[in-house]
Amino acid sequence: MTTGGRNTSRRTRRAASATLALAFAASILSGCADFDESTASPFTPEPTIQSNAEVAPQNPQPSTTTAPPIAPRGPLGPCVDADPAVIATCLDTTGGLLTLPDGNSGLVAERRTGRILQVAPGQIPVEVAKIDVDGSADGGLLDIALSPTFVEDNLIYAYVTTGSDNRVVRIAPGDTAKVVLGGIPRGANGNRGSLEFAAPDQLMVLTGDAGNPAAANDPASLAGKLLRVRSLTPNAAPPRPDVVLSGIGNGGGVCVEPGIATWVTDRTALEDRLQRVGADGTVTAPAWTWPDRPGVGGCVAVQGVVAVALGAGKAVASLATDPGTGAITTPPGAVAKDTYGQLEGLALGADGLLWVSTVNKTAGEPGPNDDKVVKIPMPSGGGGVD
Repeated sequence: MTTGGRNTSRRTRRAASATLALAFAASILSGCADFDESTASPFTPEPTIQSNAEVAPQNPQPSTTTAPPIAPRGPLGPCVDADPAVIATCLDTTGGLLTLPDGNSGLVAERRTGRILQVAPGQIPVEVAKIDVDGSADGGLLDIALSPTFVEDNLIYAYVTTGSDNRVVRIAPGDTAKVVLGGIPRGANGNRGSLEFAAPDQLMVLTGDAGNPAAANDPASLAGKLLRVRSLTPNAAPPRPDVVLSGIGNGGGVCVEPGIATWVTDRTALEDRLQRVGADGTVTAPAWTWPDRPGVGGCVAVQGVVAVALGAGKAVASLATDPGTGAITTPPGAVAKDTYGQLEGLALGADGLLWVSTVNKTAGEPGPNDDKVVKIPMPSGGGGVD
């Protein structure tokens, strides 16, 4: 990391900015926000006319004027999307995505810039933190996860690429990012990874193979693994995490179905895969494969359905699981096929809708408002295109 007065000042300003933004987010979640609406709201609501707001005169005279014709609406302004499902626009290519406890907003990571933005319908994205990352190739700010006690502590965990390694860091209000787990190999590619809490004291960390498939099967390497991290406090010598699953290719996503299973997606040279680790540790590897390699990304598992964001597949795949065994026997269905381009992050909203982020700026054919976060229905299972 480069040192010097200018960079130190920059980090200080970034930390101060993150402190204010995170405090603002906390005040929203606690319902105690108090601010000047003229500066906090990015939009001015249009005035409304109530049906009983005006008393008619006693002897109204007939009007002698003619209202001008209504002009057709012009083109939408920059970064304004006509699709009501679109939550945020004009982002840089995205990494992780999650929804916040307030039920109406979320956080999205920009992979190359290291920015974490709070997004909500009808609101301009707000930067809440920024991390120094190496966003070259497929590295950068790859995923984010909230502390299980986020409402109280405002802690965010992130999986990032630096100039020397991939690592898990913790971001606290008013502080720089602190390393929770470092030394995960990085490479020219194969740096993708993901985070998800399985329990308050267990952070599941999916690591890519750093472009070296042999490392994924090497017990001495942290590359190409699903890890269980129990030490969540920054420590100069953290204990080695448990290895839950080896042989991972380039990481896609990890999602937890509480008390039932942990699901993992990854990309290999031969196929993309969905793997299942039961609550008892039993591994179903793989539970499903995609020989056409559609670019599996983030996932959500709920009520017997696993939803998987697809990059090159330009859809969200839906896979129905057997309630007893977790087996998948029906070909996946597809939601939002060819609607928003290449998809990456996936999260479940409080209203039961999926939030999904796009990566068209680096992987697809970007439109004028890319990249985006959008809402789509949670699919019911496999077998077709919705």
